[in-house]
Amino acid sequence: MGFPVQRPRRLRTTAAMRRLVAETDLRPRHLVLPLFVKEGATEPVPIASMPGVVQHSRESLRKAAVEAVAAGVGGLMVFGVPERKDATGSAGVDPDGVLNTALRDLRAEVGDDTVIMADTCLDEFTDHGHCGVLDERGRVDNDATLAVYADMAVAQAEAGAHLLGPSGMMDGQVGVIRQALDAAGHTDTGILAYTAKYTSAFYGPFREAVESSLQGDRKTYQQDGANVREALRELALDLDEGADLVMVKPAMAYLDVLRAVAEASDVPVAAYQVSGEYAMVEAAAANGWIERDRAIRETLTGIRRAGAEIVLTYWATEVARTL
Repeated sequence: MGFPVQRPRRLRTTAAMRRLVAETDLRPRHLVLPLFVKEGATEPVPIASMPGVVQHSRESLRKAAVEAVAAGVGGLMVFGVPERKDATGSAGVDPDGVLNTALRDLRAEVGDDTVIMADTCLDEFTDHGHCGVLDERGRVDNDATLAVYADMAVAQAEAGAHLLGPSGMMDGQVGVIRQALDAAGHTDTGILAYTAKYTSAFYGPFREAVESSLQGDRKTYQQDGANVREALRELALDLDEGADLVMVKPAMAYLDVLRAVAEASDVPVAAYQVSGEYAMVEAAAANGWIERDRAIRETLTGIRRAGAEIVLTYWATEVARTL
């Protein structure tokens, strides 16, 4: 008998064979497209640090949504960029604010053909750029912020969001939002909990996209990148408070956390391939250092392989068209 007896390469001989034995698939339904809508914009505004991504006008937002739905994406996550900001982020609660107006536009345009998700957080709307309201010492006031989140959540549900994405990492945010939604009669509106959102260097381009006013950092409420057990504690709390889905953010630098959360969760798990991860690939490809399309597919497959059933990615529509 010749050596070697075991030849794994037999299962790699043709494209058809590789497709037959593939352990992880990537389908349009797995992908969610984040979208930015800028109040007062009359045409799309390019985001310099995210080539190919724009701040949408109301008209271009609807067009992008229709294109994404036609490509089969699983959902849309919407972020608002307001003209005015204040200390409490009141524009985020305003039924006629940019985000809630965009949600109504999208619900009218695509209805239930995809899942419309809203960012339920204040950072885009506060003049200090933090994800909550501040106390007299300039610290984020957890419980005062929860009261605003409750009002924000109800406004977003009434505007047409199917899922709400509380991303501020306030203690108790899922429970407070669930109570507020149920009390207002929005029992069918779900919550995609940002269970493990780490303080990360990979958010930089996003802050340009939402014209963030942040000074300082968010280390007192976003998670420390050194910790995994803490993420599992956050998972247990979110599930106990009524989360319908959970998420890890960022994705690529936290694949071990994603795997741990996926193994422990009894609800669907998402991961957000954030702006800095997108920008790295685009920049390297623009310099000819990597093969762009292969790198995109490889990163998305890696996130799926680690355990994400849902991947938020700025390439969602583009990739969905090729699948």
